[in-house]
Amino acid sequence: MSVLDALKDVLKRALIHGGLKRGLREVAKALDSRTAKLCCLAKDCDNAEYSRLVRALCDEGGVNLIMVDEGRQLGEWAGLCKIDADGEATKVVRCSAACVTEFGEDTHALSVLLNYLKSQAPEES
Repeated sequence: MSVLDALKDVLKRALIHGGLKRGLREVAKALDSRTAKLCCLAKDCDNAEYSRLVRALCDEGGVNLIMVDEGRQLGEWAGLCKIDADGEATKVVRCSAACVTEFGEDTHALSVLLNYLKSQAPEES
């Protein structure tokens, strides 16, 4: 299972359990109140102040930040879309930032993602 597949599954599980925050206002409140456990930011975010604020709040709170290639992809994973009869996502809304405050249940995808984040963390000396 790739890291992006694991992230998609973790975001979906967090949405089901009510632990997913989407958009700048919700994400900033979760990061500021130190309830966020994981944050995602779209690389194609067109507002520099937006991404600078999210990065700064993540650094300040020690929250892991994962960069996603497209905002539309993040929006689909965060549930900001309609699902048609064939199970395909339609009317996907862009989402530049999302964060997880509650993972929900322990899954294989969550362990893959947490292992990836552990391996990416800078070594303390």
